[in-house]
Amino acid sequence: MEQFAGGLPGGSIVLILLAVFVILCVLLGVRIVPQSEKHVVERFGRLRAVLGPGINLIVPFLDRVRHRVSVLERQLPTAEQDAITTDNVLVKVETSVFYRIIEPEKTVYRIRDVDAAIATTVAGIVRSEIGKMELDQVQSNRNDLTMKIREQVRAMVDDWGIEVTRAEILDVNLDEATRAAMLQQLNAERARRAQVTEAEGSKRSVELSADAQLYAAEQQAKARRITADAEAYATQAVAKAIAEHGIEAAQYQVALKQVEALTAVGQGTGKQTIIVPASALEAFGDAFKLLKGRG
Repeated sequence: MEQFAGGLPGGSIVLILLAVFVILCVLLGVRIVPQSEKHVVERFGRLRAVLGPGINLIVPFLDRVRHRVSVLERQLPTAEQDAITTDNVLVKVETSVFYRIIEPEKTVYRIRDVDAAIATTVAGIVRSEIGKMELDQVQSNRNDLTMKIREQVRAMVDDWGIEVTRAEILDVNLDEATRAAMLQQLNAERARRAQVTEAEGSKRSVELSADAQLYAAEQQAKARRITADAEAYATQAVAKAIAEHGIEAAQYQVALKQVEALTAVGQGTGKQTIIVPASALEAFGDAFKLLKGRG
């Protein structure tokens, strides 16, 4: 024991070393994983476990955290790729892809460059889908095209432990010649629609005018029919009176007409002299008698 004089005893050194070993084992065996990460643990170079968020225990000196993988959603840089439609139009398609890693054990062992692999996959799918469509369909069915691309990309990257959360077509660009041709076609279509609208307006105007004329003709016909019915009724009444009262009824109607005629002449402006034949005076006398008798 003399060799430890002035120093720590041998037992104390052993205890200190043991304590250091225990602390080291604790530091190496306890792993605290952040919420935004997953850790891939290997043992002797092989996959041992995947540690989730929180406190995790591993075997010190045997297990090793080989990969720290972020599970946050990521966005690929906006990419632009060429594609040719079925009507041989060259378009440049801008795409944007968002993804996140959900199974790190697949991602770290099956693919080296995740971003490049996804970008290549998206470019191939975009060219394939646009190659099945005409330019007008690409422009008008962009939502359907986006959904198809999204579903196919998800299926392709599933083996890599990746989930594609969004895949969008930002823009479809055309060359100048195609743009000019489309603009000319659009102007022609607008002119055609304007002509059709004008023709429909003219047609409607003619129809309304014809309806107005038809209505006026119908009203005139109704007026004539009413007048004819009134005249027929009057004639029928006279005929009935003649049938019931004989010649006296006829003479009465004639007398009425003659008196009305003389009254109208007498009401004229200025001084008027009316010459009436003697035979007419006798007829008037008879008429006045009939009138008086009727009164």
